[in-house]
Amino acid sequence: MSPAAFASALSCHPVTSQATGEVVGRVLEHGGDRPDLVVVTVTRPHAGALEDVVATVDALLHPLALIGCAAESVVATGAEVEELPAISLWAGQVGPLISFPLSATRRSDDDWEFAGWPDHVGFVPSAVLVLADPFTFPAAEFCADLGRSRPGLAVVGGYASGSSGPGGTRLALDDGVRHSGAVAVLLGPATEVVPVVSQGCRPFGPLLTVTRVERNLVLEIAGRPAMECMVDQIAGHLDRADIARIEGNGILLGRCVDPGILDPGPADLLFRTLLGVERATGALSVDDRIPLGGTVQFALRDADSATSDLDLSLGGRRADAALLFTCNGRGARLFDTADHDAAAVGRSLGPVPLGGMFAAGEFGPVGGTNFVHAFAASMALFRER
Repeated sequence: MSPAAFASALSCHPVTSQATGEVVGRVLEHGGDRPDLVVVTVTRPHAGALEDVVATVDALLHPLALIGCAAESVVATGAEVEELPAISLWAGQVGPLISFPLSATRRSDDDWEFAGWPDHVGFVPSAVLVLADPFTFPAAEFCADLGRSRPGLAVVGGYASGSSGPGGTRLALDDGVRHSGAVAVLLGPATEVVPVVSQGCRPFGPLLTVTRVERNLVLEIAGRPAMECMVDQIAGHLDRADIARIEGNGILLGRCVDPGILDPGPADLLFRTLLGVERATGALSVDDRIPLGGTVQFALRDADSATSDLDLSLGGRRADAALLFTCNGRGARLFDTADHDAAAVGRSLGPVPLGGMFAAGEFGPVGGTNFVHAFAASMALFRER
């Protein structure tokens, strides 16, 4: 039987060398050696030996490119291993690609310079996978910069969640390990890469127009004080159980990213948290800049909403393999069932090779624009052309 184009494996053995041998052996068995791309994620008990993991994978699989990191928890086919020893290994024949490190230098308060992007690519890229250090790499600014220089190119990935402080992040790239910046792989057109972002929100009420703003303060919605409008939307569209959840989960405001969309749906809205209310003015403080005249909708986020949104985001899709970067605030912290997001991928796509991690911020496009998300699940779905 010929090797499959994609393969993945998971080991929960506490000894790093044993766990590495197990995942490499399974990938060799199902996918063979010399894959184009390998993604390896390890939990904190294996973080100190990530160099050994990378060296073994490189020596036995001989991938063209390797990317990975240490994370709080890892993802594999049908499984999520949270805060226990685990190694997840994913490999695929994806065609031409380029791996490279990224670094960021602050030039002023709102201005960053990014270095490392390859000067000559040689193919039309389909997407870029990025794993980043949350302490040294401003991913939101990087996404904005990339949107200006390479509009339409999807970014999928996330912040490494394996360290609680600066200097502790461990990022793998090819045959080495880095502690800052970001690592990336630019994917070519040979394999179809479809980015999918589930923000885990349930919109309620109608779409509304912002009629007065000031920086990140929304002063008026539909010609009324924003707080007054929000209270009316809650009273008119939520039941008592939903209202009770607001205290623990808060309210979100979604804005349509593309003003050209006449009838935006949930997938076209970028949801951001309401940070507070100015009772004197009735203004809403939002973790975003909402443009004047923008279309917005209020939303809730809870376990049921996150489940239904993920199923909806994956519904009707097909893939031969997938990478999943899910928020470290999901998993057992949000859901009552184990392996929640990995199981949802399996329900929709079948038992396809799956890899990834729990991230400290997820990267993915909404409405064709890349953003850094919280409490989201960002995925790259791979299909052989």
